[in-house]
Amino acid sequence: MKKYIIHNEWKIIEEGFRPEYNRISESIFSIGNGRMGQRANFEEKYSGDSLQGAYLAGIYYPDKTRVGWWKNGYPEYFAKIINSTNWIGINIWVNGQELDLARAKILSFRRELNMQHGLLSRSFETELPNGDRVAVTAQRFVSIDDTELGAIRYSIKALNFSGELTVSPYLDGDVKNEDANYDEKFWIEIQKEISKSEGYLTLETLKTKFQVTTGMWFQILKNNQPVSSEIFNTESERYIGVTQKINIEKDDEIIIEKLAATVSSMNYKKSGLLKKAKTAIARAQKAGFDTLFENHKNKWLEKWETSDIKINDDVAAQQGIRFNIFQLNQTYTGEDERLNIGPKGFTGEKYGGVTYWDTEAYCLPFYLSTAPLEVSRNLLTYRHKHLPKAIENAQKLGFKGNAALYPMVTINGEECHNEWEITFEEIHRNGAIAYAIYNYVNYTGDKEYLAPYGFEVLLAISRFWSQRISWSEKKQKFVMLGVTGPNEYENNVNNNFHTSYMAVWTLKYTLEVIDFLKKEFPFLFDELLKKWKFNELTETARWQEIIEKMYFPFDEENQVYLQQDGFKDKELIPVSELSNENLPINQKWSWDRILRSCYIKQADTLQSMFWFEDDFSADDLKRHFDFYEPLTVHESSLSPCVHSILAAKIGYEEKSYEMYLRTARLDLDDYNNDTDDGLHITSMGGTWMAFVMGFGGVRVKNGRLIFHPFLPKKWKNWSFRINFRGAHLEVTMKKNLFTIINHSEKEAQVEVWGKQVTINGNSKKEFKS
Repeated sequence: MKKYIIHNEWKIIEEGFRPEYNRISESIFSIGNGRMGQRANFEEKYSGDSLQGAYLAGIYYPDKTRVGWWKNGYPEYFAKIINSTNWIGINIWVNGQELDLARAKILSFRRELNMQHGLLSRSFETELPNGDRVAVTAQRFVSIDDTELGAIRYSIKALNFSGELTVSPYLDGDVKNEDANYDEKFWIEIQKEISKSEGYLTLETLKTKFQVTTGMWFQILKNNQPVSSEIFNTESERYIGVTQKINIEKDDEIIIEKLAATVSSMNYKKSGLLKKAKTAIARAQKAGFDTLFENHKNKWLEKWETSDIKINDDVAAQQGIRFNIFQLNQTYTGEDERLNIGPKGFTGEKYGGVTYWDTEAYCLPFYLSTAPLEVSRNLLTYRHKHLPKAIENAQKLGFKGNAALYPMVTINGEECHNEWEITFEEIHRNGAIAYAIYNYVNYTGDKEYLAPYGFEVLLAISRFWSQRISWSEKKQKFVMLGVTGPNEYENNVNNNFHTSYMAVWTLKYTLEVIDFLKKEFPFLFDELLKKWKFNELTETARWQEIIEKMYFPFDEENQVYLQQDGFKDKELIPVSELSNENLPINQKWSWDRILRSCYIKQADTLQSMFWFEDDFSADDLKRHFDFYEPLTVHESSLSPCVHSILAAKIGYEEKSYEMYLRTARLDLDDYNNDTDDGLHITSMGGTWMAFVMGFGGVRVKNGRLIFHPFLPKKWKNWSFRINFRGAHLEVTMKKNLFTIINHSEKEAQVEVWGKQVTINGNSKKEFKS
């Protein structure tokens, strides 16, 4: 764990430059707008250790799978959101000496991310090998107001010299992914043009044939006056650049303003990309840096108005939750149903930037509660549109009919994960997608989504479960063999509790949806029977039998459901008895040792307890938490949030706070030594859940928003905003006092500490604990 980020309520601050932490900081200080993301790489050259990264949503390359032993059903590629044109570059030479912080003496350094306004700033003073000293201030943002634009203002001041400054802004498409399976570059050049201070570069991806045009325009000011020195243009393969030299005196300040635009064939015809890029640059040039930033800032202020969480008297916790919300808001905006949320968003290469089950399990609740309805609905639409591919995926594995197995990893509906124990066995993901449909309908009341979209997905998933489950003559029960649960430190196990529970729950819910459709949409249901060749009587009879006779491993001694068959055969040594040298075990132990151990990567059995808490008594929840929490190493970013929520539910308030702080500051403090290759974006949805569902006790039951809040001992008060069925509520918890303010015209049906009330539009109610 690293604690070098300075605590501040609205800002992420790094004081002093630590080269060994640079990749971590490049991740932490990343910026984005839902369409593109940019790691916090330096504008000027940096020859030290760095992961260069600019990523465009939906633009991917199918990197050919590299495995030692090919198995039937393996995907042929791993899809990757690939590194794209480096648009931020501005090389600087001072009297012929290149500015490079890896080769200069750094006198001061500060990097700052203003989360309230979405602005990345950096300032430093440095002495070059020739003795010249400069002070640099750089600001940049990618606009969430005009999502095709990014802007940079780069200031350099001569502190102790006179002479010549050379400035070279450029666009560099000669980039690669560090994790490329065959060390190949994924872009070819289509065209380029450059004239004085304006240039355009069009590239195309290999195989997928996406085209992207990036444009740039810049101006240079000397002491706030335009510089008119001669401009030289340069070109090379996948590269355009500009060089301009300026004579400077001591204390002169040179400002470079660079505006960039990125457009792609995701949104425009290839033949029109250059024209669209030129239009965008003209739009940016007309507005200028200050106006672009003001519009961008105002959009951020609007986002914070509906999604902010406030904590009094705990700066570390406050900074943590705002950092998580900031990253969620800049990763996914919900404006394009073709897009989804990668586990590391647009902040690094790991996980390829593509879709996992994390979206449904951890991100959906945040967008349900803080964004317009269509944002969360688009996340569901994304999966419905991939249903044909999910059916095809199941067929590749031998499943018949229209059974669907959604991919573990995808960008276009096809499975592209290639570890057998996950690709073939981590099938609980199907349950997460089914649960997301329930979660959406339960929260919004939008039951019409079930007719037909939700039902079609549920039917295909239920058909998969019906075939995947088998009958055990010995047990006289249905069993689920050869699976991997959420705890990936166990592979190829039998009767994983969570997977089996998700299967049974999905069958139950699908039966409920069938009853609803038959009653409310009978003609549509008849059409669906024909479309999907659904033999209702036969198929639902098997589902009902599975529901009634499913086997779940249970330990009588401890009165707990076991994570899987044979779990109690392991030596159960609490994590607290491991020395620090052993942690994290995924970086210190062999895989063989991990698989034989009792240690749990992330909530597994407890994941079911969290989602289906009403199926279990309070004693059940406490007993299972007490059994599994001491064995959990939380080496998945998705783990602490679930434990935090359950701890709050059973009254373990200090444990709930501990787990909340861990998930909130997971990346800021680099808990698991894995922030250098990107942030854990999807787990940030879990952080939000830990606060709202944990400290706020928020649930939705029977069309009513439930609150069972508490105030951690370290805090004086907290507050958050939440949307619910057209109402916009602000809730505040102080010692012994809970307040709800309805900022909308729409009334809201709520329940606070068991008391049911109506919060009328534009009204306020107080509740004493």
